Amino acid sequence: MAKPLIEFRNLSKSYLEADHGHVVFEDVNGVINEGEFVVLLGKSGSGKSTLLNLISGIDAPSSGEIFVNNESLTHMSENKRTLFRRRNIGFVFQGFNLIPTLTVIDNLLLPLELTKQLDDETRLRANKLLEQLSMIDRLDYYPDQLSSGEQQRIAIARALIHQPAIILADEPTGNLDQETGQEVLALLDKLVRQEGKTMVMVTHSQEVIGLADRLMTIRDCRLHETDRQS
Repeated sequence: MAKPLIEFRNLSKSYLEADHGHVVFEDVNGVINEGEFVVLLGKSGSGKSTLLNLISGIDAPSSGEIFVNNESLTHMSENKRTLFRRRNIGFVFQGFNLIPTLTVIDNLLLPLELTKQLDDETRLRANKLLEQLSMIDRLDYYPDQLSSGEQQRIAIARALIHQPAIILADEPTGNLDQETGQEVLALLDKLVRQEGKTMVMVTHSQEVIGLADRLMTIRDCRLHETDRQS
């Protein structure tokens, strides 16, 4: 039986722009189950990245609640949300976001240092991930010595290294050519499913849509379940 992992309850989000209110979400309700790969669709500016920020606790809703694994992010302090995010969320961005002054292995181990999980066992896990991604020979390279595809592979490993429950991906193949993007996507999908993680991804890629378990579209400030044929 499917277990709810992320729940939106009467979620609303608005911003003040040039003295005018801008509504992004209004009274959104929905559930993402444990182990699901969900793709978020919607026009540019519809709120896809905002929803990822709300799920991760980077941003807070104007009203309503978000629950992750039965914990309400809405009622957490900013500090507690930060700690929760470090332990439970992995991010894969379009722009890789690797630290240029750190080597591949140091970039990979950074989330473990932040959560005080760095030990011999987690170092072995880092090496295993690099082997799975065919990047073990790039261990001591710096990001500017890697191709775009290689940088995104390291970003994927970094997102998974601390074994988070949720992976949030925002256009992860957007800066890659089609062939490299497909290779990176296949690796991401394989690793996430292999480890039983829940992934929510913003993308326009038809290849990604074909791999997803569910499609959800943001339209008219609401979250709609979308049929694959629509």
